[in-house]
Amino acid sequence: MYWYRAEKGRIQWPSPIALTIGFIANFFDALGIGCFATITAAWRYFGLVRDEHIPGSLNAGVTIPAILEGLIYIAVIEVDMVTLVSMIAAAVVGAWLGADVVSGWSRRKIQIGLGTALLITAGFGLASKLGYLPGSGDLLGFTGVKLAIAVAINCMLGALTTLGIGFFAPCMIAVYLLGLDAKAAFPIMMGSVSFLGPVASVPFIRKGAYDMKAALSLTLGGVPGVLLAAFLVKSLPLETVRWGVLVIVVYTGLMTLRAARTRTA
Repeated sequence: MYWYRAEKGRIQWPSPIALTIGFIANFFDALGIGCFATITAAWRYFGLVRDEHIPGSLNAGVTIPAILEGLIYIAVIEVDMVTLVSMIAAAVVGAWLGADVVSGWSRRKIQIGLGTALLITAGFGLASKLGYLPGSGDLLGFTGVKLAIAVAINCMLGALTTLGIGFFAPCMIAVYLLGLDAKAAFPIMMGSVSFLGPVASVPFIRKGAYDMKAALSLTLGGVPGVLLAAFLVKSLPLETVRWGVLVIVVYTGLMTLRAARTRTA
């Protein structure tokens, strides 16, 4: 498997801090708070992953927890199957196209992309918190022009996910604008990420543009985090958590862009 690495005859396992990050981030991911921005912030704070390895490590590491999330939400929440399958397929195509490009980027280009992606994610979150974005509708699926628009957006988001930008917030905003029911957004979001993960991971793994221990920490910590959130948690102060995440994401995005500014290659 991609996460095994032997150095000096020994398997290198993740640290307790890395496993904790994987658990907490995927726990809140299963509750609808995207994990990419949170993980990126934590990794940079503790110096666990080189910036140029962050996108690949994110996509490889969250694949199994994301598949688990997708299966759970698809099974328990009603959504139009044509819409679900079409949007998932579009996200996979976008990820396949985007990962092949991003996996070959330099460290500075990754830093610029990550910093920008984090600030965009924070902008979506702030606009939502301040009420500048619309609420959901009552549709369980799309047809015609709305379906075509939704598919195109999901394809673009699949490509952006390979850079490390969170999928949930922009996808949720897009389907709300098109009138989708709030609950129906979850199987689409979770299902898209679960299927695009394996496709997005392959180019990074093939080119060695990821950190194996970091990816393993997300997988091992993420699976129990998802299960705990999905089956045991009944209520949490999620609004307070979202504000905290927003502040962390803005700070990390600015620091990442600052780091890129000091580099010339």
